[in-house]
Amino acid sequence: MRVIQKIGRDDIAVVYVAERNDNSLIEFVESVQPPVPREEKWVLIISSLSGCPAGCRFCDAGGTYQGVLSYDELLFQIDTMVSNRYPDRTIPVHKFKIQFARMGEPSFNPHVLPVLKKLKERYEAPGLIVSFSTIAPQGREKFFEELLKIKNNLFPEAFQLQFSLHTTDDKVRDWLIPIKKWDFQQISDYGRSFYRAGDRKITLNFALAEGIPVKTSVLIRYFPTDIFLIKVTPVNPTYRARESNIVSSIKKDGKIPGIIQDMRNAGYEVIVSTGEGEENYIGSNCGQYVIRAQQEKIHLPDAYTYQDQGNHAGFQ
Repeated sequence: MRVIQKIGRDDIAVVYVAERNDNSLIEFVESVQPPVPREEKWVLIISSLSGCPAGCRFCDAGGTYQGVLSYDELLFQIDTMVSNRYPDRTIPVHKFKIQFARMGEPSFNPHVLPVLKKLKERYEAPGLIVSFSTIAPQGREKFFEELLKIKNNLFPEAFQLQFSLHTTDDKVRDWLIPIKKWDFQQISDYGRSFYRAGDRKITLNFALAEGIPVKTSVLIRYFPTDIFLIKVTPVNPTYRARESNIVSSIKKDGKIPGIIQDMRNAGYEVIVSTGEGEENYIGSNCGQYVIRAQQEKIHLPDAYTYQDQGNHAGFQ
C-alpha cells in the first residue's frame, strides 16, 4: 500500500488517500482541535474496510465495498501518520487518540483486534486513547466479547466506545442503518458489562436531522446516565445525505435544538460537537469520503469540492 494523495490543512486536518495492492483506495485522517495544540491533542482516524457494506443513509464511505484491510494495512495507516511527526514512535502528546471510524464498520474486520493488542508495544505513547465507533451489527458478538477483554486488560480508563444510534425510533433506525444490528436492550446490556468504575462513559452518538425522531423517554428506558453520555453532531454535508434528503437540525446560526436540553434535564452529560467548518471542505469529518468527491460532477454546497479548491484544500 502507498499514499498517493494528501488533502487538507496541517493546522486542522489532513486526509490521506492510499492505494492498496489491488488498486482499490482507502482514506485515513489526522486532525487537531484548534486552538488546542497538537502536543495536547492529536487524533488519528483510520479505516477498517475498503468501502463499507452497511450503506448508512448519510455516509459517503459506503462506496464500492472491497473487503477488510489486513493487519499490515491497518498498521500502515497509523505508522504513516506517526512517522511524519514522530519518527522514533515516541509520541509526547497528552491526549493521543487512535479512532477506528473512517471507512467501514470496524467490527466487521477481525484484524482490528490484534492491532489493538499491538499498539502499546509499537508506540511509546503515555497519552494513548483508543476510540471505537460502531453501529453494533448482529452476528459480531464474539468480536465484541474479545474487544471487552482487550479493553479490560490493556486500556482500562483509556478506551472510548461509541454506538452510532442517530434516532430512537426502531423503524427509522432501520432505514438510516439498513443492516441487522443490536436493538437498544442489547446495546445497553453490553454497555453495562463494558463499563467499570473509572472508565470513560460509553457514548451514544446522534447526528441530529430534521424529521428524524429522538426521544429522551426512550433513552432513559435503556441507557442509565451514570454509564452512558450523549454526543450530538450535525449531519455532515455528504453526497449520500443529499441523496437521502437528510438535513441537519444543527444550523450555522448556533441555535441548539430543544432535544439537547431535554437530554440534559434527564441527567445526561451531552457533548455538542460541531467541529471546524473548514473540515467540511477538507472532507475529514465523519462520513465524508474524499474519493467519491473527486468522482462527482455535482457541486455540493458547504462541503468538499476539489474541482475549485480555492483556499480550502490542496493536493500534494
